Amino acid sequence: MAIASVRDSDGVAPILAKSLAGERLSRDDGLRLLASGDLLALGAAAHTLKQRHSADRVFFNVNCHLNLTNICAARCGLCAFSRDARDADAYCMDQQEAVERVRAAGESVTEIHMVSGLHPDKPFTYYLDMVRCLRREFPRLHIKAFTAAEIQYFADISGGSIEDVLGRLKEAGLGSLPGGGAEVLSDRVRERICPRKATAGQWLAVMRAAHALGLKSNATLLFGHIETPEEIIDHLLSLRSLQDETGGFQAFIPLPFHPENTALAGTCSRPGAVDILRMISLSRLMLDSIEHVKAYWVMTGLPAAQLALVFGADDIDGTVREEKITHAAGAATATGLDRRALIALIRRSGSRPVERDSLYRMLRCC
Repeated sequence: MAIASVRDSDGVAPILAKSLAGERLSRDDGLRLLASGDLLALGAAAHTLKQRHSADRVFFNVNCHLNLTNICAARCGLCAFSRDARDADAYCMDQQEAVERVRAAGESVTEIHMVSGLHPDKPFTYYLDMVRCLRREFPRLHIKAFTAAEIQYFADISGGSIEDVLGRLKEAGLGSLPGGGAEVLSDRVRERICPRKATAGQWLAVMRAAHALGLKSNATLLFGHIETPEEIIDHLLSLRSLQDETGGFQAFIPLPFHPENTALAGTCSRPGAVDILRMISLSRLMLDSIEHVKAYWVMTGLPAAQLALVFGADDIDGTVREEKITHAAGAATATGLDRRALIALIRRSGSRPVERDSLYRMLRCC
């Protein structure tokens, strides 16, 4: 749909034209787009930009999720996954269990996606040795592991610097970082929803250090809880500024908050499809220097993820297998999909599925 075909009901057409002309959008531009009711206009512009980046390609990978432990010192109000060590359903994997989980994912897997709780009793060497073990057992797999919040925690408990922690993990076999733990990069928000986790400044500092060491990463935003529109836009601008500095972010992933079984249950509702598509489009329009925008189907749901592919997203994540964190908060999606299902989903959006590796190198067109 061309922008000219959409009635400019709330004055966003000049902003969208500015974006399509290659001009960078301002904070005020972002706030006006976020407040806009003209979702189709935002989506059309975002899809045009997506086409310029990726043409009709939509990326996915064959990955497995590995959550080593749900025992966590942070116990954030936004999290339904974390447990205290004394809880009946608390767990912590050893190396043999982790290896068995990855092996069960099958031979087509190309990536281990590993994030966990901040275990109060495990030393940094527990995580470091786990990476060494997985690299030894699965030398061909890319290990994408540990959020910036986890890296900060490792530095805290080990007494080392962020650079030292990242360097040791990279030497052990770490290939890249996921984008989680960012939530909203606002100290006001973080003080309320995750006060015992890395601050906004610490999260950004970890990513800066990772990029300096040659480790690529993703970036996320968790939206739909207590954040304000201004905090959303400032979050995007912080990421854009760091990307201008380092170029290390591969993809941005807006994540709709799932409140069930969290301390925020009853105070907010899960974002619906309109909110998800608006955030996908806004991300593409504001983050001009981050090449990929991902619709994480586990959290958006499959129908919204499929729609997102024509609202600016060019990636739908991967096969996942045994996702636990979002499902603890009431996600009704599958815990994993097979490769054929993902390919069919992408094709039905009118896009061309492309299997990628963890660094966005194309493996095969499907």
